[in-house]
Amino acid sequence: MKTTLIALVLGCLLSPAGWAQTVGLSGMLGGKALVIVDGSAPKAVAVGESYKGVKIVSTQGDDAVVEVGGKQHKLRVGDAPASVGGGAAPSGGNRIVLTAGTGGHFFTQGQLNGKSTQMLVDTGATSVAMSVAEAQRLGIEYKSGQPIQMSTANGITQGWRIKLDSVRVGDVVVHGVEAAVTTGSMSIVLLGNSFLTRFQMNRANDQMVLEKRY
Repeated sequence: MKTTLIALVLGCLLSPAGWAQTVGLSGMLGGKALVIVDGSAPKAVAVGESYKGVKIVSTQGDDAVVEVGGKQHKLRVGDAPASVGGGAAPSGGNRIVLTAGTGGHFFTQGQLNGKSTQMLVDTGATSVAMSVAEAQRLGIEYKSGQPIQMSTANGITQGWRIKLDSVRVGDVVVHGVEAAVTTGSMSIVLLGNSFLTRFQMNRANDQMVLEKRY
């Protein structure tokens, strides 16, 4: 079973409360689905069982059918995030609470300019950063941004500096966030300091709390 960052990309489903809940597959273990819910560690769940309000209806190969809030959705290991039905989550909050997932990393489902994506908190990144492929999937007009050279672990790559209209995590929305789009390979969006510095950050064990600054 392969477990990579690509395999940790999550689908976006409805919670029983009526707003977005992150649910995805990190892999399959026999007939059980390794389910990740709202950034939790992978949990092996058998057909007919439920975990945090997510019921496994069936599994086949790398696919699983799950039921959330009375509605069924099909997920596949490695699928890109997808917004499935329902209304939007309430906004106007000022506090984000994240729980460490696989490897102690903090993953979270969020939205860039209103489009859902999976993100990894990275205090070492200057700004929110994403690949060209992800920017295209999200409909972000990155080529209208400022051309830049970006230094990565694989050397210097071409990129663009842009400003996002909004970045949303849970019910917290931040407007006018600087971001970078790179031609280099990236499997996930990095939630960097152009977003994180808008918050007071506190970490205790496997929990990170971000309180919005005013």
